[in-house]
Parts: sequence; C-alpha cells; structure tokens
Amino acid sequence: MRIWTKMTGTLAAGVVAATIGFGIPAVSAQEKVRVALGDVVSVETLAFLVALDRAKEKGLDYELTSFAEEELAIQALVSGQADIGVGTPYTIIQKAKVPLRAVFQMSRLVFFPVASNEYKSWKDLDGQPFTFHARGTGTEAIGNIIAEREGIEFGQRNYVPGSENRIIAMMNGTINATIVDLANKNILMAKAGDKFQVLPGLDAKPSDELIFASQEWLTDNPEQADLLVEELLGLWKEMNEDPSIIETERAKRDLLSDQPQEILDEVTPFYTEGVENDLFDPKGGMDTAKADFEFYTKAGQLDGPADSLKVEDFWDLGPLQRAEQKLGG
Repeated sequence: MRIWTKMTGTLAAGVVAATIGFGIPAVSAQEKVRVALGDVVSVETLAFLVALDRAKEKGLDYELTSFAEEELAIQALVSGQADIGVGTPYTIIQKAKVPLRAVFQMSRLVFFPVASNEYKSWKDLDGQPFTFHARGTGTEAIGNIIAEREGIEFGQRNYVPGSENRIIAMMNGTINATIVDLANKNILMAKAGDKFQVLPGLDAKPSDELIFASQEWLTDNPEQADLLVEELLGLWKEMNEDPSIIETERAKRDLLSDQPQEILDEVTPFYTEGVENDLFDPKGGMDTAKADFEFYTKAGQLDGPADSLKVEDFWDLGPLQRAEQKLGG
C-alpha cells in the first residue's frame, strides 16, 4: 500500500497531478482492489486507513491512490480506473447516470464557517470572495444554503482542497472566509483566534464523505464488498464507544509514521471531539439517504423534489445490512 504524506500549496497539486498523468496502476495478478481517496491522507482519513488495513489482514488486497480533488477520485471510478472511492458522488450519479453506489457513510457534514474579523456577520460577506474545498462538495452545499438563508450572494468562488490548506491560507492572508472541518477550525482558533471568528452554520448533519463503489465491482465482488463494509462498521462502532481505538490501531499498524509527533498527538483529541459532535455514525449511514436528499436538493446539487428520489438509485445497502446483522448492536 502506498501512503502519501500531507502536502500543501502548489507542490501538492503538482505532485498529485503528475501522478494522475501516469494513471492509476493496472490491477495486478492478485486483483488488487483499487481505492481512490479524494483527499490527502491525514488524521481525518486515518480511521478509513485503519479499517482498510484490518480488512487487508482478512484478505482484502488493495492499493490506495490519493487525489488532490474529490472530483478526480470520482472520475477514476467513472473511467474504470478505480473500484472504490471516497467522496460525495450524489450529483454525478444523478446527472451523469453513472452506475456508482454508496455503501458506507465515512463522516457527517460537521463543518464550520470561519472568517476574518473584518466580517462581523454573514451580511458583510455579500458580494465578497469565498473559498470552498471543491466544486459540488459539501462545503459548497453548506455555503449555498447559508447564502440563501441570509439573503446574500458570494462574489468570486475559489477552491482549495483540504481544510488544513485553507486554514494555512487564512493565516497567510491569502483568503478571508471559508468553511473548514472540526479539527482545523480548532487549530485556526487556537493559533489565531484573535484574528478570526466562527460564523453561524447549519444544524443539519448530512453525509460529508461516503464510501462508494462501481455497481459492476459490487456485483462481481460481493465477498470483498461485505468484508470491507463489515470492517468499517465494526471500527465505527468501536470508535463511538472508545475514540482512542484509532490511535491504538494507528500505532499498532505503523500508519502515518512519517508525520511529526505534534500531528499524531491530535489523533485521539480529533476522534474524541468527532464522536462528541456526531461526526461518525455508528450505523454507517444506514438511515442517512433521505436526509441527504433533503440537504443536497436544497443545496442545488440534486434535482428534486427530495421525496421523489429513490435510495436504491444512489445506495447499495446490502453490504451494510449484512454487516449490521452479523455484528449487531
């Protein structure tokens, strides 16, 4: 398995783009499961890496490729270069009618709008530049809903993948308003809370990151799909009982070993606060589809009405249902 370290700015974009140019390696003789991660490998994606490694111990041979943008990870599945992806593929499933299906909810959309102190309220951001993770992602959906709620329109929309990259840009003065995840909101406010503030966000907590797969792969590889989802669900249940399990498993499996100790020290606090803020559903998103439809239709990323959308057109709940029946609880 190849793990990419965290990189920021143009260096990260350049390295990732170069790798994409060569393409994802072809499936080996062992038929490796090709996993496309639409984000940098980091503390925030560590739980997924742990679940993958647990599954590998039970026979799921995989290869992970990290992309600079979620759209590229989704495109890897659309083009048949990957089997499993991480992202939010609702829009492309509906509009491009591609046979992708979500199988597990990796995280809920618990994000926080942050802005420099020159903006006293959302009204002050009317017509002002705003930075999101990527086009069509959860951060932009939140922005769209808040803008409608507040009766404002953003000015130029900019896109910088990775919450950690956006808070660096905030502290460097490159951007003044964005939406970031829980961990990076805390870092920003701890390091520069005198310069920035958290603006009112949303109460709803729809899916942020989903584990999804091509329908063809799910049909052809039911045992592998069940194994992966079972390990994900089992770990998510354990994590909600004891968030420190992620650091225990990280150390045991030597994951993120190239990261500085100050980053690794954040693992247990991040997952502890994540559990406290309902970031990780112990049911793996079993009942999330309808709420997601409501949120993403309001955000303009799904064509509604929400109650006209069918769960089976976006999700394959079979692996999750079988995992829940096996694990119980």
